[in-house]
Amino acid sequence: MIEVVLAAALAAAPAPRDGEPAPAPLAAAVAELAQAAPGSLPPQASAATEATPAGDGPLTLAAALGRALQANPQIGRARAEIGAADASRRGYLSLILPRLSLSGSLTRNSTEVSFGSDEDRRVLLPENDWNTRLTLQQPVFAGLREQRAYQQSKETLRQAEQGLRVAEDRVLLRTAADYLLLVQAERLVEVERQSLELARGRQKQARDLYEAGEVTQVDVLRADTSVKAAERRVASAIQARENAASLLRLDLDQDVAFQVVEPTDALPPVPGEAELIERAHATRADVAQARGALRIAELEVAKQKGAYLPTIYADAGYVWQKTTFPVDKYGYAALRFNVPLFQSGEVGARVAGARERETQARIGLDEALRGAREDVRRALVELQTARTTEALALEQLQAAEAEYAQVRELYRSQEATSLDAAASEASLAEARRGAVTTRLEAVFAVLRVHFAAGDLKGALLPQIQTRTQTPTQTQEVQ
Repeated sequence: MIEVVLAAALAAAPAPRDGEPAPAPLAAAVAELAQAAPGSLPPQASAATEATPAGDGPLTLAAALGRALQANPQIGRARAEIGAADASRRGYLSLILPRLSLSGSLTRNSTEVSFGSDEDRRVLLPENDWNTRLTLQQPVFAGLREQRAYQQSKETLRQAEQGLRVAEDRVLLRTAADYLLLVQAERLVEVERQSLELARGRQKQARDLYEAGEVTQVDVLRADTSVKAAERRVASAIQARENAASLLRLDLDQDVAFQVVEPTDALPPVPGEAELIERAHATRADVAQARGALRIAELEVAKQKGAYLPTIYADAGYVWQKTTFPVDKYGYAALRFNVPLFQSGEVGARVAGARERETQARIGLDEALRGAREDVRRALVELQTARTTEALALEQLQAAEAEYAQVRELYRSQEATSLDAAASEASLAEARRGAVTTRLEAVFAVLRVHFAAGDLKGALLPQIQTRTQTPTQTQEVQ
């Protein structure tokens, strides 16, 4: 079976009331179970199949992947993270821009103090005092810490964009896996139905031979057992198909019944190992995130070192006040500075901690590069194995078909026993299952190689990739 990234189980659905239509996926499954084993379901379950709606047409793999990119909640959360990172970047940008503020106060004093009289009277302490101050502040130099913080915020934004790429590739791989799993499950349902037809044919043949007195009742009972076992496998295959459809509905955020078709489009070509490893090191989103984390750590070291340097900022304002001494309104401009002389080792400790985090980020980048390289190698081995097993499965199927045809003729002429017929049927069913699973596993192995190289979206949906670029990916952040 195709390996799926996430495992999920269908929630138990309540049985529909009398007269109520069953949900579309459930109704379809109930209908097939009733067809596979007539009389094995209660009347109300069989009646539920009448409300099964017809699909709008087959869902192709490309359409499923395009829908997943638009509607999958995981991608939506990743896009929202880009918006949050961009808002944080704008907040850090404000630290190096001027700020304008207006402040004031109203005060009631117990005594009014003044000197002079008439026109020369000057109030030192009004009984009802007020003042208003308009202030303009502009940072001039702070050890380049604001600039470092702003550069870190831009790197964080780029990491959020790479996080969207990670989410898209993972969703695409999971959606492709679930789609192929559903295709495989439908093909296996067909295989099990074919096995059921073979078992029923042998059952009829055994009964005819028994009525003619050529075999014993053991052959008839053995054929009946094979029919029931085949019906049970059909029911299990239908259940597996509904589980796969449930996973695909989660991926596409749609609550409908799907009609899927086996992919027939040419798969993207697989380059050599050296080119894939080089591409993974250059384009994989997790490697890019590791590089961004290292850049952020390097900026953090520089930012903490800036605490050793003086801070300078310009300050200007205009004041209106009730007090007339010396004047009731005036303006001012100032250049203020602060020089750190002794910080008791606080700055040094912060710098040391930032350097250790830089070392951790550098190790993380090396680990990401090694992981990408080994992912590519494992994916290539998986692809080679899948192609080999696919070829062997086809050969096995041809041999099993020839064996079944010969054993069937021998059993008809009583030159082979019912055990031989049952064994040939089981061998043919197993070969058919292997042909289905290995064919789709080979398709998924190709997608897994491109996922390991970090270009799954570009390989599968280049036209959608052009349309879904984020604004910050199409223009440089100023």
